[in-house]
Amino acid sequence: MVTVSRTTVAVVGGGPAGVVLGLLLARAGIAVRVVEKHDDFNRDFRGDTVHASTIRLLDELGLGARFRRLPQSRLDDFSLPMPDGSRLLLGDFSRLRPPYDHVAMVPQWDLLDLLVTAAREEPSFRISMGLAATGTIEENGVVTGVHLRPYRDPDGPVEELRADVVIAADGRDSVLRDATGLRPRSFPVPFDTWWFRLPREPGDQATALVPAFSGTDVLLSFPRPEHHQVAYFAPKGSDAALRAEGLASFRERVARLRPDFADRVDAIASMDDVHVLDVRMDRLPRWWRPGLLCIGDAAHAMSPAGGVGINLAVQDAVATAAVLAPALGRGLRGAALDGTLAAVQRRRTPPAVVVQAAQAVLHRVVFARAFAGALRDGPPLLPVLLARYVPPVRGLYARGIAFGPLPEHAPSWARRPTV
Repeated sequence: MVTVSRTTVAVVGGGPAGVVLGLLLARAGIAVRVVEKHDDFNRDFRGDTVHASTIRLLDELGLGARFRRLPQSRLDDFSLPMPDGSRLLLGDFSRLRPPYDHVAMVPQWDLLDLLVTAAREEPSFRISMGLAATGTIEENGVVTGVHLRPYRDPDGPVEELRADVVIAADGRDSVLRDATGLRPRSFPVPFDTWWFRLPREPGDQATALVPAFSGTDVLLSFPRPEHHQVAYFAPKGSDAALRAEGLASFRERVARLRPDFADRVDAIASMDDVHVLDVRMDRLPRWWRPGLLCIGDAAHAMSPAGGVGINLAVQDAVATAAVLAPALGRGLRGAALDGTLAAVQRRRTPPAVVVQAAQAVLHRVVFARAFAGALRDGPPLLPVLLARYVPPVRGLYARGIAFGPLPEHAPSWARRPTV
């Protein structure tokens, strides 16, 4: 049996981009339904770095006070280790104007719960958990809806969700993108990432982000209120070899990179506690088809370098709402929205290109050199000289990390006073 339902905007994907877009459109009075395949948001090792651009957006939406009550830690600077044991301050967030002078580390499920709670205060918002999109509905070359099934029950009842426009915010493995024949262009990435947790002890450094290098190994840790979320980087395709070395060898690698973690590596009980991420970086040449628009990772999968992925996706959502809501208000539907969808791509492609180009540079000058053992004498000379002898550069680095290129502001109709 097939159930048919209707909304104005169907958003597939309940990550930061999809939920922010749903919230903004609902505040414009537009009927919007967000569809998320999982039953909840409680999944580890997702992007948890909330940059200043997103914190400012939450303030504009009147959600800043709620956000600051969430359990979180903050990063106040970005540094690189030097061969003599000192640290080189690259990004000094204290040079930015408060309260946007840091990066917040917030569990993504807490952020999403906050956003969904706020969105549910709007009568035109609806979210459906546990439903997966299996394909698109098309009529005369225009996407007019999506097929849905229970994620945990692929033989369960089918729903046809009809919509005036469909937004694919379903990540780098987007079902809707593939269903409509949109193919991204991929860019080389030299590494994969292994994520795991370690306990956090009183007195642990919690305000600086400092990568660790040893030989050809690279490690980065992100402080959370109760634990460290740790990323170990290794050359792409080396997962099988790494696991074959065994648990003891992996613990030794971590302890060698971070001697301050040596007393807690036993918290990695087995290699099942280490989760590999196949890192990709790609971008769609065209983000849309009549009736459908891709945003966030569905349009441009980002490397974890810089931790900008969710923030860039949120900026996509804001730009989409800013142009889509007025167009829908004028009565545009279906193919008549082509110009609107193309306008989103025109606005958001340049920042995606800039960020991916910066990530590609980081891949070459940091990760590729580290895997070749070329970082024993320290990081590349030019950024070292600039950061050490031209202090304003630290502020420029910090602003680039905190806000990125072309940060978006909430549309006036979506803003609320902070309570």
